[in-house]
Amino acid sequence: MVALTSLWLPILVSAVLVFVASSLIHMVLAYHRADYGKAPSEDAVMDALRSFNIPPGDYLLPCAESPAAARSPEMVAKRRKGPVVVMTVFPPGEMQMGPRLIQWFLFAAIVGLCAGYVASRVLPPGTPYMEVFQITSTVAFVGYALALWELTIWYNRSLGTTIRSTIDGLIYGLLTGGAFGWLWPGTQSVVGSW
Repeated sequence: MVALTSLWLPILVSAVLVFVASSLIHMVLAYHRADYGKAPSEDAVMDALRSFNIPPGDYLLPCAESPAAARSPEMVAKRRKGPVVVMTVFPPGEMQMGPRLIQWFLFAAIVGLCAGYVASRVLPPGTPYMEVFQITSTVAFVGYALALWELTIWYNRSLGTTIRSTIDGLIYGLLTGGAFGWLWPGTQSVVGSW
């Protein structure tokens, strides 16, 4: 076993690598631009919704308040008439990226911490790179990608969006595994030779 406290460096390095990779993926590569489509008559839809002053949050339209209400003739008729919508409302104004980027970095560090924890319980110091890589990259991939599929299964999120985000999760998992394999305690590394 390895003390989790001895893994602070690979946890931090993996979070930095994931943060940089995600920035490059979203700012340089164009494949996430297809994640959200523009609504027909966007201005008219926005004007109509604005009049309701909907607070920020997640909404389902139509929304039944109980399983029995979901089966009521009124609710069935509303669903048939449509539209059926799952939406997230943000506060109006500029998108504040600073707090989101900090939260994303903290999330990446937590995924690294979880990957490190699992590996620290099953791998001794000096474990070869590839074994450390396999364990930590798998745990990190699970942390970054698998829960995304629930959104496609239950909320009709685009399959393309989920696949693209899963590819991101695979990249982040591989980077996390690489950082842990490289910096695993008891192995000869470039950092250890400085």
